[in-house]
Amino acid sequence: MTSLELLFPASSLAYLEVAFRLVLAVVLAGILGWDREEKHRPAGLRTYMLVALAASVFTVLTFEIYETAHLAHPGGNADPIRIISAVTAGVAFLAAGTIIQGRDSVRGITTGAGMWMAGALGVAVGAGHYLLAIFATLLSFAILRVSALLQSRSGSSSGQTLVIDESDENSG
Repeated sequence: MTSLELLFPASSLAYLEVAFRLVLAVVLAGILGWDREEKHRPAGLRTYMLVALAASVFTVLTFEIYETAHLAHPGGNADPIRIISAVTAGVAFLAAGTIIQGRDSVRGITTGAGMWMAGALGVAVGAGHYLLAIFATLLSFAILRVSALLQSRSGSSSGQTLVIDESDENSG
């Protein structure tokens, strides 16, 4: 039970709690999208925010549907995990579309992974796991920023024929 749910009936999520979950998902994914936006990647701030918002909406909706089904049929068997599974598959499909394989390089892997992370953030926030989502956002942002900084300092052109997400390695 979350803090705002204490103030409202337990039969469904409070509107204020739902609004908070959606806004937090957008803000956290926006932090990751901002990094992509600064690197002029096709999937940037708006894309990440929309992915997290959609994932959060599906997750909140999952709980609402489960609660409604449980109240209507107390002995029934509902499986809300199926909706989260569908969200994961949908985000993975979208993220895979950002990966481009060229003759000597593969680009967009970091962007795809970041979009997948934005989806996970949306699911976590939609489920009310705020600290998990915030911590995951901080770790993800640190991974994006620190690894780019380390790569630029080390001059990460090691002569490899396969370059993963070349745009991240060449832009500071």
